[in-house]
Amino acid sequence: MRRALPRALAIFIGLVPLHALSAEIAYITAKADLPFWSTVGKGVKAVAEENGYAFSELDSKLNAEMQLNNVRQAIDRHVAGIVISPTNSKSAEEALTLARRAGIPVAIADIGASGGDYVSFVKSDNYRGAYDVGAELAKAMKARNWSGAYGMVTIELSRKNGQDRTNGFRDAMKDAGFPREIVLRQMKDYSAEETYRYVKEMLAAHPMARGFFIETDQPVDGAMRAIREAGKQKQVLLVSFDAMPDVVRLLKSDALVAVGMQQPYLMGSSAAGALVSHLHGHSPAREILVPILVATSRNVDQLMPVASKTVFGKPLK
Repeated sequence: MRRALPRALAIFIGLVPLHALSAEIAYITAKADLPFWSTVGKGVKAVAEENGYAFSELDSKLNAEMQLNNVRQAIDRHVAGIVISPTNSKSAEEALTLARRAGIPVAIADIGASGGDYVSFVKSDNYRGAYDVGAELAKAMKARNWSGAYGMVTIELSRKNGQDRTNGFRDAMKDAGFPREIVLRQMKDYSAEETYRYVKEMLAAHPMARGFFIETDQPVDGAMRAIREAGKQKQVLLVSFDAMPDVVRLLKSDALVAVGMQQPYLMGSSAAGALVSHLHGHSPAREILVPILVATSRNVDQLMPVASKTVFGKPLK
C-alpha cells in the first residue's frame, strides 16, 4: 500500500503517463509465416522487452479484415502502442483510424499507408535497392554479350514498396540499355508454387527472356524450379529482393546474380524504438529510411557478419 499510494497520486496529478498503466506493445504483422515478417517481429520484440514492455504478435495473414480485427483486439487489451506492418497501403488507413480513435499510437514497419495518423513510418530504401539490383543484372547480361528482355514477378502494386521496387528495377534496366520488359505478374499468395507457375508461363510465352526479378524471398524457390525444369539455367539470369537463409550458396553457385537484402530486424527495432520514444514524450522522426544491402557473389562474405543479425535476426556471435 505504501508503494501503491504514491504511484496512484502521481498518476492522478499527471506525473506518470497513462500509458504506463498498459505496458504492452502489440506487433500486427502482415503474414507471420514469411521469414521477413518474422524477423521484423523479432526486432519489435527485442526493443519492447528492453524497455520493460510486454510483447504480443497478431497475424493478419494478408487479410485486411483480419488486420482490422487485430487492431480491435489490441484496443480491447488497452495496449500502450502498436507497431503494424499493413497488408497493403490502402487497408492501413482504416487500421490507423481505429487506433487513433482509441488514443493508441502506431508506428508503421514497412509497406506504408496511403493516409492516416502515425508516429513514424520505417521503410527500406526500396527504389534505390531495386535500382542497384537491376544494375547488377544488366552488368551480368552485358558481360555475356546478351541483348534481350526481362520479366518481373512483383509484390502487390497497391503497396508503396511494391511500386518503388518495380520502378527502381525498371529504371535501372532502362538506364543500362535494356528497356524491353516483356511481362509483369503480381503475387497474390506469395508462395513458391504461385511464382513457379508465373515463371513457367513467362518462359513458355517468351523463350528469349534473359532475366527475371522476383520481388520477395520464398517465391524465388519457385522461379528457380521453373528455370531448372526448362533447362535454362545458362540462358536466364535471376535476381531477387529479400534474402533466404541459403543466400550465400545461391549467389556463389550463380543460381542468383544479386539479392537486395532488406534489414527487417533493423526495421522492426527502429519502429519499436520510435514508438517507445513517443510513449516517453519525445518526437521521433516521421520517416526512417533503412538502407538495402545488395549482395552478389563478390561481396556476400563481407556482408554476412552484419546481415546475420539485421537481415536474419540471428544473435551476433
